[in-house]
Amino acid sequence: MPQTVDTARLLKRLGRRSIVFVGIMGAGKTVIGRKVASLCNLPFVDSDHEIEKVSRMSIPELFSAYGEPEFRALEERVIERLLRNGPQVLSTGGGAFMSEATREVVKRRGVSVWLNADIDTLMNRVSKRQNRPLLATEDPRAVMERLMALRYPVYANADVMIHSRDDSKDQIASEVLLGLTKHLAARRRRKRKAK
Repeated sequence: MPQTVDTARLLKRLGRRSIVFVGIMGAGKTVIGRKVASLCNLPFVDSDHEIEKVSRMSIPELFSAYGEPEFRALEERVIERLLRNGPQVLSTGGGAFMSEATREVVKRRGVSVWLNADIDTLMNRVSKRQNRPLLATEDPRAVMERLMALRYPVYANADVMIHSRDDSKDQIASEVLLGLTKHLAARRRRKRKAK
């Protein structure tokens, strides 16, 4: 049974900051992000959808036409702009948090939540969709393992870490809210001690 969280108190402590989901493709950032947004009565925004909207191209088309470095530069600008509009729940692309500039803006204007999933869970999820340009290869599992080795140490800098697995989205969302509540309470205590 998911533990209940006082969302009014959580939102008060969140203030103007956004809840920002980070993690590798297939971790569940959009699904869990939408659920958390619904539970908190906050708007939900997906940075990949915003990038597609402003560029009028799909993510695979952007990668193909301009390459990953140009895509990442656009991603940084879009996330920075979106985070001016908090509070909200923002789901970011898998590589977004690898940018130091993005990590800094998330730290200033948000609270980051890393959805940490194992390789089998991820491969089961991403194999159902064909819009993953980084996995358009003969051995997507090897690519995913390389990405995990590279990205997981950086994702570990997130404020909150939740294990993403094949439990109900209600259960995972409840764990996210609990993790956020604990993080924000600890942050408040640290600020009080510093005074």
